[in-house]
Amino acid sequence: MDLFDELRRRGGITRTRTLLEAGVTAHALRRAKEIGAVIRPRNGWVALPDADWLSLAVVRRGLLLTCVSAAERRGLWVPEPAQRHVAASPHSSRFTVPEHAVVHWAQPVVPRRPDAVEDDLRNALALVACCQPFETALIIWESALNKGLIDRASMARLELPASARAVLDRARPYADSGLETIIIHRLSWLRLPMLAQAWLYGHRVDLLIGKRWVIQLDGATHTGPQRTSDIAHDALLTLHGFHVLRFSYEQVMDHWEQVQAVITEAVAQGLHLPQ
Repeated sequence: MDLFDELRRRGGITRTRTLLEAGVTAHALRRAKEIGAVIRPRNGWVALPDADWLSLAVVRRGLLLTCVSAAERRGLWVPEPAQRHVAASPHSSRFTVPEHAVVHWAQPVVPRRPDAVEDDLRNALALVACCQPFETALIIWESALNKGLIDRASMARLELPASARAVLDRARPYADSGLETIIIHRLSWLRLPMLAQAWLYGHRVDLLIGKRWVIQLDGATHTGPQRTSDIAHDALLTLHGFHVLRFSYEQVMDHWEQVQAVITEAVAQGLHLPQ
């Protein structure tokens, strides 16, 4: 078993014991330390010199990344860059915790591996639901469901805290981006039939409200051929009797009151009703 291949496979940092159990020899470990090919961020751990700095930082303190930090590193849709969130065991010294980090001391939903640098996603999501505003938590949970990183039925069988259970009850896997989650959540008070990622005339639309009203949402980097294709599809929908409203990332995130005013006016005009 090659030490360096095994370390890279494990993200560049892991416990010495894990490597030995995987078949790396004690001689190979000792030799790598002697020549500086690996470093020791903490007693019982080894890492490649170019290992991820954040992973090194949490291991040195006996912590692991969790909550929104773990979600962000898994590629989930996190609305805004957040403080670092770390998990500490109940036996950890509070003096090891960095002042700039949010620390979670709660018991995990599923047991944590002793060589984990990042929390199990199920634990991270449970903490997101307890730590973040409901809308933010819903965005992150729906992103995980949409990417197939968690299974709704399996999550439901866990002993989740009440806040996580509430998010799970609302979360659906259909939102293709956080913008879709936001707009559906914020419009739920209208009590209108809404279908995310509806298929109309050869393309998916972000949101179909009622029978004839389509809302399209442009991401922060919505440019080029994709935008051209989407505009052409808007025209096709209009020719087939649909009402199309398109909003940008900036409008939804920074000027929601204006977006909501347009939408309520559209409802007042009955754009969602069949013609």
